[in-house]
Amino acid sequence: MNSDLSTQESLFNAIKDGLPANISLVHDISELLNISYDSAYRRIRGEKELSLDELKKLSLHYKVSIDSLFNLKSNNVVFKSTFLSEEGISFRDWMHVAHFELKRINSFKDKEFIYSAKDIPIFHYFRFSDIFTFKVLFWHKALISSAEFNDSLITLELDESLLEMGKQIAVIYSKIPTCELWNEETFNSIIRQIEFCYVSGFFSKKDIAFRLCDSLEAMIHHLQREAELGFRFTPGTTPEGIEGSFKLYFNEVLLGDNTIFVKTDGNSTAYLTYNVINLLITTNPHFCQQIEKSLRVLMHESTLISSTSAKDRNRYFVGIYGKINALRKRME
Repeated sequence: MNSDLSTQESLFNAIKDGLPANISLVHDISELLNISYDSAYRRIRGEKELSLDELKKLSLHYKVSIDSLFNLKSNNVVFKSTFLSEEGISFRDWMHVAHFELKRINSFKDKEFIYSAKDIPIFHYFRFSDIFTFKVLFWHKALISSAEFNDSLITLELDESLLEMGKQIAVIYSKIPTCELWNEETFNSIIRQIEFCYVSGFFSKKDIAFRLCDSLEAMIHHLQREAELGFRFTPGTTPEGIEGSFKLYFNEVLLGDNTIFVKTDGNSTAYLTYNVINLLITTNPHFCQQIEKSLRVLMHESTLISSTSAKDRNRYFVGIYGKINALRKRME
């Protein structure tokens, strides 16, 4: 590595900014590089130059863009990938990643979370066990190569530990100030998936499809109530929260893929989905800046339907209830 210690200092500042408040920088560095605390301190203070191998380990582990350290503008962007498959990570591992990322984000004093939702934001599923169970089993049957699920009929039974982890993730997500952008398509995919499984005979019992319609309707009713209040709360509890901490936008025309942009104490991270649930994660500053700019333009061109705009909000949710009722009639 070049002996430019200001670059090394920038690296450790970036790592420090991204660490949750309860994590010791020195301890983390010494564990990762397998060195003593004293050696870690010397590298952090710039007294000991990092090797190329150490630079690689640190940048990959903490997701710090090399381009940003050297102030390089490049069309090449480095992403961390979470790929679910028998060869990649398991869904349980994916849940651990989501849990860690949300805890890290929530640990910062200043935080902003923008979710452009082509489909229902995944964290909402976790609060409704029937819907969450269906989505997990459907993903494994249709998208994630898994011998355990491919030949199985879909039930509404799932490992209790996964359900509990999902609830924990949902609680953390509800504490983070969030802007979500939805459109007419946001709820269509789950409705199509329920109908597809019903027609294809993938349910162990036909009444599961109707039970899912009821659960989906309950979830939408809860989301409508949260949008009305402007904050999120746990289903079945007395509504309590900070007004304005949940902002919901509706866009009639434009909405691309499921994209998340997060800013914590001035540092940005972008999360892009591919193959429905897999994630690409980057902290590349120029890429994140482009994502942020696009999302803010999208928000400006959208209608805020939370807290205010009751007429627009009710029209949107009535349309979703209508789609669920139409599905029930097609299955009767």
